[in-house]
Amino acid sequence: MNNPHTIRSRAGWLFLLLAVLGFVLPLRYFLRFLMTEGLNFSLFFSQLFQNNVSSFFAMDVFVSTIALWVFVFVEGRRRRMKGLWIYVVCTMLVGVSFALPLFLFFRERQEQIS
Repeated sequence: MNNPHTIRSRAGWLFLLLAVLGFVLPLRYFLRFLMTEGLNFSLFFSQLFQNNVSSFFAMDVFVSTIALWVFVFVEGRRRRMKGLWIYVVCTMLVGVSFALPLFLFFRERQEQIS
């Protein structure tokens, strides 16, 4: 029979793996942009909204970001987690693909401690 703590631990480590992937994969493309274009934010946003498909993904990420922040502060306060602002910073520096699984990893850890 499976131990619930083992399952949570596995889920936690899966979230951590996803956080690493969510950090490395998006930054790989952003660093390429920075190396060729520098900090050209107008070009960045111009390319981000260059067509309907890229605009679709951009708007999806923007709305997901707001939903993530609401979730982090509601769930984090409910579980008495500290340093919730860190996940906002992680979202701003990398994105939802990094901040969400990182938050879920630490939420699992908090649950195991409680």
